[in-house]
Amino acid sequence: MSAEYGADQIQILEGLEAVRKRPGMYIGSTSARGLHHLVYEIVDNAVDEALAGYCDTIDVTIHKDNSVTVIDNGRGIPVGINHKAGIPAVEVVFTILHAGGKFGGGGYKVSGGLHGVGASVVNALSTWLEVTIFTEGKMYRQRYERGKAMYKLKVVGDCDPERTGTMVTFHPDPEIFEETVFDFDTLKQRFREIAFLTKGLKIIARDERTEEPKEKSFHYEGGIREFVAYLNKSKTPLYEDILYFEGMKENVMVEVAMQHNDSYTENSYGFVNNINTPEGGTHIVGFRNALTKTFNDYAKKNKLIKEGESLSGEDIREGLTAIISVKIEDPQFEGQTKQKLGNSEARRAVDNVVGDQLEIFLEQNPAVAKIIVEKSLLSQRARDAARKARELTRRKSALEGMSLPGKLADCMDKDPRNCEIYLVEGDSAGGSAKTARSRATQAILPLRGKILNVEKARLDKIYANAEIKAMITAFGTGIHDDFDITKLRYHKIIIMTDADVDGAHIATLLLTFLYRFMPELIKQGHVYLAKPPLFKIERNKKIYYAYTEQEQEQILNEIGRDGNNRIQRYKGLGEMDAEQLWETTMDPERRVLMRVTMDEETSSEVDLTFTTLMGDKVEPRREFIEENANKVIDLDI
Repeated sequence: MSAEYGADQIQILEGLEAVRKRPGMYIGSTSARGLHHLVYEIVDNAVDEALAGYCDTIDVTIHKDNSVTVIDNGRGIPVGINHKAGIPAVEVVFTILHAGGKFGGGGYKVSGGLHGVGASVVNALSTWLEVTIFTEGKMYRQRYERGKAMYKLKVVGDCDPERTGTMVTFHPDPEIFEETVFDFDTLKQRFREIAFLTKGLKIIARDERTEEPKEKSFHYEGGIREFVAYLNKSKTPLYEDILYFEGMKENVMVEVAMQHNDSYTENSYGFVNNINTPEGGTHIVGFRNALTKTFNDYAKKNKLIKEGESLSGEDIREGLTAIISVKIEDPQFEGQTKQKLGNSEARRAVDNVVGDQLEIFLEQNPAVAKIIVEKSLLSQRARDAARKARELTRRKSALEGMSLPGKLADCMDKDPRNCEIYLVEGDSAGGSAKTARSRATQAILPLRGKILNVEKARLDKIYANAEIKAMITAFGTGIHDDFDITKLRYHKIIIMTDADVDGAHIATLLLTFLYRFMPELIKQGHVYLAKPPLFKIERNKKIYYAYTEQEQEQILNEIGRDGNNRIQRYKGLGEMDAEQLWETTMDPERRVLMRVTMDEETSSEVDLTFTTLMGDKVEPRREFIEENANKVIDLDI
């Protein structure tokens, strides 16, 4: 019998039930990313107070039970009765969707939260939440459980009459989240970014879950100027000054900081009301227009380029680190993921502010202007050489009927969704892998030695490198401007290297190449790391494989520890025969694959990590290793 469908079957979800029923609609996912989003929502409310000029300190603590407290010294959420709702304003904020000071233009001029759902969504997705407000010498408190108020807002004590602000403590609901343990490093990265973008704001982060509680403070009087200096710390700047432009146009507050370095990649990050816009938008378009026009006008006027020549925007932006931050009353976002700004007034405002102020800077600093123009001309020559190499490759491919690299052992299935390619370190392991593989769906591309470090090379060098050319041809997508993900020939790209320091270095070189030239492959989840076993344990003709030292301990505890055990520590893939390689690392039923993911909310940190590890400067790399050494689980000496 078919189910009845009429007016009464349309479900009306009361209050915050809708959020609990479809959490992904409100916070993106119920994975670790959504979990951390809860903290950002509460912190963003405090940042709005800072943007409005009422708050200069935000204190965030992760407690032992994994609950989080956020304290700010803003005005405090109003405790008076909201006459429309008939309940205190604070209860409206925590129990009614799309309620808050972000609508109607009265409460906040600009605001970091997109939808005004922040506090109520966090409340709905928490086992419990407590809010305390300090105002007029009194402390007001209300507690909620899974979004429902446990009692009416009440005064719970007195406080210093000078003290104002809000304290929110919440505990994420394990019924909702797959992951309920906060990662202190992830939160720190976001707080650092917020502090850079909000000049003068101090954010203190604490983690009480470790034996020795951790604390980190972020406070940057220089704002986004310091952000650029931080991102450039592993690079060598081409000139001393960090260029800074700010101004208000068409009700859009524009702040831009920029500096060129000796690298070959551009790292520009756009923010709207402190929210990262990984897909760019009108503010980035305005910035690029201003840069290209102003530099070309200056270079022509001062005869730094030949008559009839012009510099492309891409050449001017080679080695540029830039932060473009706009504050706007009513941001309009485009695209499915709402990560691209659409306001046309933002384009005009950034274009005007940067164009006018950059022109003055170049006139007053001819030495710096010359350095940038000369780097742009070098980039232009390299780009021309790369284009010729690319066209030659295309012509050869057309003549040879799109021939694939000679050493590629391709698979028979032609549906990319079923196909995977193993990038294998070394010819001997490549040979074993070719024998071991399932020919129907697994392709093998052996790579000889360490590939070129693309962090230290221009495009022309990259196109001339045999190993990189082989990967580009095998994947089929092209790179950079030519990149087209619909032409991807394998939906799984698996990096398979030895489980030692050299293997880790080769994997990092490959990831650097993919991140710099085909980032969409990582963003869309096509890149994986194979995990070969570390140990082979043999006992009475039975074989066990262990992928970590803990696993080895576990197996030995189960089978017994005596002279009957033969333990082999694998140093490389070449030590395994084809059968063992298939059993441990290539058989889809038994293998362990790690998907490489990238959080776009902290993309500036991802970028910095690659530059630190793969760039020329030794000091930042040493600091990075010292800071992260305690996280290494299995180090091969």
